[in-house]
Amino acid sequence: MPATDHDLTSLANSHDIISIGMLADDLRRTLHGTRTTFVRVATASAEAGAPVARSSAAGELRIVGAPASLSAAVARTGEAAAAAGDAVVTGFSLQDLERLSVQEGVTLRALLEELRAAGLELVGDAAVDALQDARRSIEEVNIAGLALARLTVDRAESPDAMPLLKAVAELQRAVGVLRAFAPLPRRVNPAAPTTGYDDVKRVAMARLVVDNVPSIQVDWSLYGPKLAQVALTVGADDVDAVSPEEATAEGRRRAPLEEIRRNIRAAGLDPVERNGRFDVLTR
Repeated sequence: MPATDHDLTSLANSHDIISIGMLADDLRRTLHGTRTTFVRVATASAEAGAPVARSSAAGELRIVGAPASLSAAVARTGEAAAAAGDAVVTGFSLQDLERLSVQEGVTLRALLEELRAAGLELVGDAAVDALQDARRSIEEVNIAGLALARLTVDRAESPDAMPLLKAVAELQRAVGVLRAFAPLPRRVNPAAPTTGYDDVKRVAMARLVVDNVPSIQVDWSLYGPKLAQVALTVGADDVDAVSPEEATAEGRRRAPLEEIRRNIRAAGLDPVERNGRFDVLTR
């Protein structure tokens, strides 16, 4: 039986992280079983003309940073698409594209259509707390023939995550196209950093509250393998931004691919590599 609003409020006010985590893990296993996806991501600067490193191991080539202009964004997308090989080309933040459409005096849909024509497949991310009009802009992504790779949170302004998590669930009810939600903030206030307890509870509550978005995601490069592994035991089912490096100075067994697989298996789960479209990769 789905949790009621009263149940969720009680859990949010509780300090019993073990019980909250167990409930979130139960729901995660109902939705996904032990299947745990991860994606290896190569990144390229949004600066047009900058080198684009090729990586045959990456399932996603992500353009990061805010483009200076629409023409620069289109040019950079074309460069990334030419270098991507089998990797899915994703890029830019939807909030940056909102601002760029105003700057350029074009509609957001027209801007997105130009990027799609240049080779973009998915908008890299959208921070729910930074968008001017979340519902409209995400719908424009869909109408333009693109998809949104992940919904994110820019900042955690309040220790009470419930209003934001409820807003995400409501947004999904309106748009119905969100594939993954990463509930941990991309930026943290250095004067009031979150604790591991805060982060784990936020992931667990995200799984319980945002039960209509298929995947709860944690960022390997931003939060590190240890927190990512714990997050997988309290509701998360997808790991973003694993490095595509095939080997390290310590050898292939210490490479990111082997580390992510070991960490997922150690959590009692089954690792499944995917690409930027969430297609399973067999390699």
